[in-house]
Amino acid sequence: MQLAEFFPSQPSRLWHLARQMGVDYAVSGLPWEEKGEKPWDLMPLIRMKQRFADFGLTLNVIESMPPSNHIKLGTPGRDEEIETFRELIVNMGAAGIPVLCYNFMAQFNWFRTSTTTRTRGGALVSSYDHSLMRDAPLTEAGIVTEERLWDNLRYFLERIVPVAEKAGVKLALHPDDPPISPIRGVSRILRSADALQRAIDLVPSPSSGITLCQGTLATAGEDIPAVIRRFGRQNKIFFVHFRDVRGTAEKFEETFHDDGQTDMLEAMRTYVEIGFDGPARPDHVPTMEGEDNANPGYELLGRLFGVGYIKGLMEAASKLRTVPQASPGAAAGTAGS
Repeated sequence: MQLAEFFPSQPSRLWHLARQMGVDYAVSGLPWEEKGEKPWDLMPLIRMKQRFADFGLTLNVIESMPPSNHIKLGTPGRDEEIETFRELIVNMGAAGIPVLCYNFMAQFNWFRTSTTTRTRGGALVSSYDHSLMRDAPLTEAGIVTEERLWDNLRYFLERIVPVAEKAGVKLALHPDDPPISPIRGVSRILRSADALQRAIDLVPSPSSGITLCQGTLATAGEDIPAVIRRFGRQNKIFFVHFRDVRGTAEKFEETFHDDGQTDMLEAMRTYVEIGFDGPARPDHVPTMEGEDNANPGYELLGRLFGVGYIKGLMEAASKLRTVPQASPGAAAGTAGS
């Protein structure tokens, strides 16, 4: 596993701390700060990759998207947005950035009803309570059906997957977060492992796979080691969000990595078992004492905790795999000596 973090595209304190903790891989968004150039143009991508390289970090995931709501809704302007996606993917391939994490959540991205829920020791986490949304008004998109979204996803993949194949870029589809439908009249179709399987089977390709977001799929009630094995056997896990939650799709909250409902050591052992060697990062961490929660889920101290915890699990899982198991006869002999 390539332990990574999500970094701003310009050097920050996190860059220094991550390198000091032994993080070698970077995930970043598009370089929107580039003036006079589009962030999906070749040179902004090359310069961003080189900034990371000069700092000792390998940029291997773009976790960001150009404008895409017309694509998801199937409204006028979607072909122009698809053309922008094509440009991004071609330029990522030319720049040597191998993975694009994308989603198909229309109207709004990951969604929470609170970013100030108290967890262990008073740390703040995000949470979702669907009862608070039942009487929420529709968005300007009105009713968006699941059938419409599936049709639009197929339309998008039919035009993008061949571009990714040619460019050598892997498309890592993120599940819908929260995995519940609809929200404000907008359906969410990627709510389970079966739905992710259906999505990547729409246009089968070695370049089309998933971001295995453990927190989202745990919220959906999935068995995380089983999901890892299912997609790992197909070589479809391109990127991992290694995080945890407590609750169900109807009502859940984020947690510290060691305080949720998933057996995280068993999850890590399963990644080792399937030979996963791609990028993984902590995600949606608690806001801890002394932090102002200006960036919920992405403050600094929780990331340090998450990276350290994941590093420990990686070492433990690797060593557990290589520990020789004593034979029953040897065990009996030892007991009698």
